[in-house]
Amino acid sequence: MKTQLSEIEGVELKSGDGGPLDVLIDFYRAFNAGDLRGLESVWLAGESPSMDNPIGGIRRGWIAIEEGYSKLFSGPAKVHVTFHDFTSQGGPDWHLFVGRERGKCVTADKELEIAFRTTRWLVRLDGSWRQLHHHGSVEDADMLRDYQRLIFG
Repeated sequence: MKTQLSEIEGVELKSGDGGPLDVLIDFYRAFNAGDLRGLESVWLAGESPSMDNPIGGIRRGWIAIEEGYSKLFSGPAKVHVTFHDFTSQGGPDWHLFVGRERGKCVTADKELEIAFRTTRWLVRLDGSWRQLHHHGSVEDADMLRDYQRLIFG
């Protein structure tokens, strides 16, 4: 799958085929809106999905992943990111997006520019594409420290 998009924020026009790129656009729309039900619709259900990043740690299963998103969305900070500088490759039942996220973390009195390396792995199960795994990492230790302070209060 080759994509024409150079970045994804969740406001992009989808192809409407329910393919991996449409699911990725849905993910960023839901994340940036703080929409838990929207995120649930793009993640694989049950115990199979996993997420590993500096804020949520390692989480396994949708219930644990949802708990992490819920804490983030109900906390003092609003996070908004755009996926960019990415590659897209896949097969009939898997798809991998590897790239970067940039954005802002905003609280009532602070604003921080944020940047992450991001991998999102999607699988097709029973005819539907869903996210199976997310891995995020940070290159800038100072930014990570400041981000964690804003997120955790």
